[in-house]
Amino acid sequence: MFKPTSALFSGLLWKTPWRLSSPQKARQRKRLRAVDQVVDTLSAALSRQGKTTKAVERWYAEMPREEEMLPKDKYTLFDKKEKNYRKSIHKLPKWTRVSQRVNPPGF
Repeated sequence: MFKPTSALFSGLLWKTPWRLSSPQKARQRKRLRAVDQVVDTLSAALSRQGKTTKAVERWYAEMPREEEMLPKDKYTLFDKKEKNYRKSIHKLPKWTRVSQRVNPPGF
C-alpha cells in the first residue's frame, strides 16, 4: 500500500543551500585550474611538434585563466530569468562537469 511521505506528497526533495561553502569554492577553483593545466599541456605538446590548433588559440584568446577571473565569474553564471541576472553555479544541474567562464559583457 502507498504511504505518502512528506517529500513525495508535497515537500522539497533536495535542499540546496543558498550559497556555496568554502570547500565547494576551493574545489571549483581546483577544477578551473585543472582545465587550464590541460590546455597548457596540450599547447606545449603541440608546440614541441611545431603545430597548433585553432581551438587552442581561440581558448587562449577568449577564455580567462582561473587567476584572472573575478570571484563573481568563478562562482556565478549569467541567467536572464534571475532577479540580478546572476545565478550561483551550484544551483545549475551538472555544475561540476560544465565549464563556463565567459558571461555577457556588463553582467
